[in-house]
Amino acid sequence: MLIVGVGGLGSWVSELLARAGVGRIRLVDDDSVEITNIHRQAMYTESDAAARKPKIDAAAQRLREINGNVHIETMCTRFDRLNAERLVQDVDVVVDGTDNFETRFILNDCAMKLSKPWVFAGVLGTKAQMMTIVPGKTPCLRCLMDAPPACDGGNCRCGPGGVLGAAVAIAASFEATEALKILSGRMDRINPYLLVFDAWTNSIKQIDVSTPRADCPCCVHKDFEFLDP
Repeated sequence: MLIVGVGGLGSWVSELLARAGVGRIRLVDDDSVEITNIHRQAMYTESDAAARKPKIDAAAQRLREINGNVHIETMCTRFDRLNAERLVQDVDVVVDGTDNFETRFILNDCAMKLSKPWVFAGVLGTKAQMMTIVPGKTPCLRCLMDAPPACDGGNCRCGPGGVLGAAVAIAASFEATEALKILSGRMDRINPYLLVFDAWTNSIKQIDVSTPRADCPCCVHKDFEFLDP
């Protein structure tokens, strides 16, 4: 399986899946650990931040210590339209650990083109959303929005906008559970809704997104504009 980004979401998801005994985990990230990451990103320490250690190196070391039977692959690169298909083509499921919608739209196009299920999640402040996307069975990300949302001053990213670490852990737990359902062949048990929750107000709602949008340019018309140059 592939985890795109091992920051807040990706670090928690990778640890949960390694502890669950997933046989092969591919990590993709090009960032280094910073002290501001520690409150919301599992596995990293102050010493990692002081050394500006690449996140994939720190994560791989911890995961191998947690479960030596799991094969960990690391790619110190940014997931983009040039390498997306190569990174996705030989995995069974992709988990979104990114912090921006530009990368998510590339991932969505790639997953639809290669018919790979993927689990989307995003966290900002105390709020989070999560959705499991299965080509040919569920709507895709572009069924919900035509393009990445406009971000005022970068506030679509968890860094400038701030994020509650506990909310990240909750969202990652949902993502890991959905990935395990797919890997174990229980597609009948995947979450059919867009799940939205606020950890601070204890609110949770499920939005029915069971039907792909009839005019979706991606999953219906197969126009992969965020992937193809």
